[in-house]
Amino acid sequence: MSDRQSESTGAVVWFTGLSGAGKTTIARVVCDELERRGARVEYLDGDLIRSVFPSTGFSREERDAHVRRIGFLASRLERHGVIVIAALVSPYRDARDFTRSLCRRFVEVHVSTPIETCEARDVKGLYAKARRGEIRQFTGIDDPYEPPLDPELSIDTSQVSLDDAAQLVLAHLSARDARGDNQVALASVAS
Repeated sequence: MSDRQSESTGAVVWFTGLSGAGKTTIARVVCDELERRGARVEYLDGDLIRSVFPSTGFSREERDAHVRRIGFLASRLERHGVIVIAALVSPYRDARDFTRSLCRRFVEVHVSTPIETCEARDVKGLYAKARRGEIRQFTGIDDPYEPPLDPELSIDTSQVSLDDAAQLVLAHLSARDARGDNQVALASVAS
């Protein structure tokens, strides 16, 4: 693949939001659909990467470093023509903006589901543990979440099903390509 081809096909689609908002589920559906269409796709999940590097902590500095590392990796994959689907809480704007600055085509998807909905779906009981003080530095409880100021997409999964949310992301990616924005080249990927 030439540099010109990889420049026209790579992108980073960055899902951010609270724990339980639906980031991972939407990102997986988008990734699976892009793979089905024949796109070169890589899925990066913040929790999965943390499991490989278990000493990654939860202070602001450690979270920022985690996001920046994944952002750097995503930007390198993007430059090689890969559509990167990344799902991370990534609570701080500065770290997300740093990642955006590394990427040629960056699509920020804010999964803006309210904390009440996230807590109600919390199958791991993390919010309850955070409220009891058993987990410290939990985003949305005793650590802040700084929502994006101008994301390419904002989706509240308390209002939209997870499958419909994934379709919104796919439609956005296809529309960007159809307009010739050179954001994500899906035209060569059969629907």
